[in-house]
Amino acid sequence: MKVVHVAVGVVRRGTQVFISLRADNAHQGGKWEFPGGKVEDNETVLDALRRELQEEIGILVQSSEPLLIIEHDYGDKLVKLDVHAVSAFNGEPEGKENQQTRWVEVSALEAGEFPAANVAIIDALQQKYSK
Repeated sequence: MKVVHVAVGVVRRGTQVFISLRADNAHQGGKWEFPGGKVEDNETVLDALRRELQEEIGILVQSSEPLLIIEHDYGDKLVKLDVHAVSAFNGEPEGKENQQTRWVEVSALEAGEFPAANVAIIDALQQKYSK
């Protein structure tokens, strides 16, 4: 089974992060996620992160740092999430693909509302940023 390599951006402002709702017809649809998307063959992870966040939520990434890498097997799909904390950006994030979005306190993130692969991201964020 091919591994889907995904660049994920945890867009943060203080103790809040920006999340969006996956389309119902998408894999793991109807769940909240951190924005991002597939790394194309000719891209670096940072190039993919910048491109995806611009397309998906309309921001230009100025500064980010690696947070963690997660490999997860959903049974029907293998994913490798290359997760970066985005600390500086231009623009105000919004759903550019008609997806529902919101800012949420890190301490209020509920693992059950996210795809299983995102649980480790939530754990890392809550350990690092919760009050």
